[in-house]
Amino acid sequence: MSTPQEIFQRYVYAGPLTRNADALAENFTADGVLELPLMPAGAAFPRRLAGREEIRAAMATYYARQPEDARPPNLDKSGYVLHTTADPEVFIAEIDTVFDGDEDGDAADVVVSLVQIFRIRDGKIARLRDYFAPDLMG
Repeated sequence: MSTPQEIFQRYVYAGPLTRNADALAENFTADGVLELPLMPAGAAFPRRLAGREEIRAAMATYYARQPEDARPPNLDKSGYVLHTTADPEVFIAEIDTVFDGDEDGDAADVVVSLVQIFRIRDGKIARLRDYFAPDLMG
């Protein structure tokens, strides 16, 4: 059985670090749900994706829209804390992701703070609620 740490690390590697929609989707159960409750209605990115295939398709589209030279998170400056709960199928990730400022030093680092709530079934994500500033989904 996978630990919350292992599940979280696989999810982060597949998504934010490598932007691999196929690998990201495989972290979810076949009927898994990805929810972004703070995403405004009518936004370009949906508030709810239901099922591994819908997650795969939506994330592939999103990743394809990202600039090739988009800066990855600075892992040395970023951090997270995982909180287990009384329910062994639920854990919470408290995350501060840091993106370096520009190379010329004209722009400061950008810190993105968010909270994710994971519900796990059989070592896969059955439901993930991602609470972050929706304007980051450009």
